[in-house]
Formats: sequence, C-alpha cells, structure tokens
Amino acid sequence: MLMHDLCECLESDSSRFSMLDEPHAKETHTHTHTQTEDLGVLDDQRSVILHLLSQLKLGMDLTRVVLPTFILEKRSLLEMYANFMAHPDLFLSISAGSTPEERMMRFVEYYMTAFHEGRKGAVAKKPYNPVLGETFHCSWEVPQDRVCPLRTETNPRTNQEVTGAGSDPYRVRFVAEQVSHHPPVSGFYCECAERGMCVNTHIWTKSKFMGMSVGVSMVGEGVLYLRDHGEEYVFTFPSAYARSILTVPWVELGGKVTISCAKTGYSANVTFHTKPFYGGKVHRVSAEVKQNSSGTVVCKAQGEWNGTLEFIYSSGETKVIDTNKLPVIRKMIRPVEKQGRTESRHLWQHVTAVLKEGNVDLATEHKHVLEEDQRSDERQRAANNMPWKPKYFNKEDDEWVYRNPLWKTH
Repeated sequence: MLMHDLCECLESDSSRFSMLDEPHAKETHTHTHTQTEDLGVLDDQRSVILHLLSQLKLGMDLTRVVLPTFILEKRSLLEMYANFMAHPDLFLSISAGSTPEERMMRFVEYYMTAFHEGRKGAVAKKPYNPVLGETFHCSWEVPQDRVCPLRTETNPRTNQEVTGAGSDPYRVRFVAEQVSHHPPVSGFYCECAERGMCVNTHIWTKSKFMGMSVGVSMVGEGVLYLRDHGEEYVFTFPSAYARSILTVPWVELGGKVTISCAKTGYSANVTFHTKPFYGGKVHRVSAEVKQNSSGTVVCKAQGEWNGTLEFIYSSGETKVIDTNKLPVIRKMIRPVEKQGRTESRHLWQHVTAVLKEGNVDLATEHKHVLEEDQRSDERQRAANNMPWKPKYFNKEDDEWVYRNPLWKTH
C-alpha cells in the first residue's frame, strides 16, 4: 500500500472540486467493487532512466524531479493510502479487545499486516502525485462475524454472540485529500461509526537519490481514536526504498516506527529491517509491545511484512498470521462517471486509460494538461491573494485534522 514508493515529484493541481458525501454520512451512491491489476514489468526504456540518473547527485532531494511517465503506476497516491485498510476486519477487531493490553496487541497485529496488499506485484512503480484539492473516497462492508471474538474473555461466548453474526455488515468509510502543495501533504480519515473507531492521518514524503536506490521518508503521523474506551493511539510510518532502479525495481521497507497510547501506558516499537548487502532475508520485521510503567514486555513478533508473522505473548500463547492467506475485503468505489471532478479516478482517467493501452506519449500529454491547470490555478489564487482552503481538513498547529471527526460528532 504504499505510499512506500518512488520519489515525490511534479506539481499539484486544481482548486475546483465538487461536493461529496462525508465519509460517515448516509451512503446514497452506488458502489462497485474495483481492483487495480498487477503491476507490469518496466518497458525497455533504460536509456531514459540512465539519462535521468546522470543528472542526479547522491543525497539529492527528488521532490522537484519529474519522472518519466512510463514508470507511473496507474493510480493516485491517495488511492494507495486506502490500501492500509485492506483488512478492515482486523482494524475493527482492535475495538473488541477487552483490556488495554489486548487492544494494543491487536493494533500491532493490524499494523504489521497492513503493508503487504499495497505491494502486490514484483515491480516498484510510482503512483500519480495527487494534485491540490484532489480527493479519494471509498468504503468497505465488513460482515460482523469477521470481527474477531475476544481472546481474553473470562466467560467465553460464541462468535455469533460476540459479533452479532447475521446482522447488517459494518461500514468502514475512507476519505483522503491533498491538502497542501509545498510540502505535498496528504490527509486521510477513516471511520466506522458503529464500532466507535476512527483514524486521522497526515503524511508527506521526502525522497532522495541513493545511487542505485531511491529512499523515501514518510513524514507525519496517524492517530487511532477508540470512542468507547477514550483511547488514542499515535503511530508513525516506516521509510521505503526502491532498489535496483536500473533493472527491475522493487520496494523494501526500513526503519523504526512507534505506536503509543498515553492513557493506558502501553507502547510498541516496530522495526522494518532492510536486507544486508551480503546474505540475510528481505522484508523482515520485528516488534515488541510493553507496559511502560513496569517495563514488562507483553508481546514479541517477528517475520516478514509480506509473508508469515509470528506473535508470542507473555501468557505463552503464540499466533501465526500468513499475510498471503488473509482474505482481502475489496474497497468499494463509485463508478468514474458518478465521481466528482477532482476525485482521483475521475481526475486521472485519461492518463490511466492511455497508459493501459501502452501509449506513453499520449499519457504524458494528458498529464501535462493537469500540470498546466494546476499552475494556472496557483497563479490565479496568488493574483487574487486567496490562499488554498482544503475541503475536508483543517490545519491545527503542524497537523491536519478532519473537520467532522467521530470524536466531535458522537
């Protein structure tokens, strides 16, 4: 899912957008299940990349570097962020934890399994840079019996009793918006009103040239809010590296991230290990969950973020999750013809269509039109002294917060 891809580049666009449903409002649009096809292998256009690389210096910031169109992934970065929710049943299960310890451990389980779906396919390509004001909306329907029963329940009940099997599915709603041009900040918000859960995140990427790799740092943080427990979980994101950019680029994650809940005093450190130059495995990740006041480690985990993960709990219980066998609940998106003008798939539809046909030159022309529209809008705002105002998010200090979050409306 990521966001963990090649460099940020290009400019932003479009002060125009149409009114859309709030993500927790009653859904009035027909949704269709859609799925992006696997990424294809790069065309034999190595000379273009070599020419680009010849102009770069080690450590150079790639924010303003325009990449060739043929490496684009045929979807917007905003849509890639939605891949964090490829397993919304695991997300909803966090709120089903009966103790603060269990809720933190469930958050870690969800977090460690949240990255693999965005990296389906062997080749690393770059998503479209969202234009200013671009939005992406989707939702998921989660059968209630898919939300895990409580592991520490002292008076065990059946799955049906715990989850209300047979009832209407839970609805998880997601909205993302490009809220800033410099720096290129994206905000996204996701909630399930029935479970009293929401996530608010702001994030932007800083990328640099590293010879045969491109390194991407994820700047920002997310906050998970559990209404029924009055808990907030603050979390960060790993860096990403596009390796072997001259041959068949691939992505690995690296760095340490933190998850913490000030109210309960539980925290977790998750480390994404990059592959050593000689030997070693790729895509390794490890984690440790502890109670801060006592320093007690209540859970350890290790494995591959796109493979098998093993969780070992202080109780002696173990749990193995194979991310490749986890059922994926497909996001639902309105058909392009029913989307607003600045929704991602509508905005980029012409670029996407001709890229699928392999017409790189025409795709570059369509992309150039979007870039020119963006520059024109920016000049007009500057001439009228009218700063950009996002539709769904407000800036509060250094953070971007959804305007109508669950904690304010319920």
